[in-house]
Amino acid sequence: QIRLAESGGGLVQAGESLRLSCSASGSIGSINAMGWYRQAPGNKRELVATISSGGVPNYAPFVKGRFTISRDNAKNAVYLQMNSLEPGDTAVYYCAADAFSLTEIAGRRHWGQGTQVTVSS
Repeated sequence: QIRLAESGGGLVQAGESLRLSCSASGSIGSINAMGWYRQAPGNKRELVATISSGGVPNYAPFVKGRFTISRDNAKNAVYLQMNSLEPGDTAVYYCAADAFSLTEIAGRRHWGQGTQVTVSS
């Protein structure tokens, strides 16, 4: 099994910054792409950013240059630096990893428990 643990969420005012962290642990065989998704109450889960195993990032249009995703393969970790936060960014942010577990036959999408980000106006 692979576990993803997020941290770094919190309550901030519009215009401020947060840095989210996610660390994978457990029976990791290999990790390919990693990323961040978010879900606000009443909304569907949506992509925020992804990063390939080689470090190539991809962002949702609403990021508008405000966020930066990065990873540390040695630590099996992925990060999301969020600047210029807006009230619309309020959501639970989930870490995701496409990975093979040593205990499973095939690779699959693994999810963290989520961390709350609240941006006040």
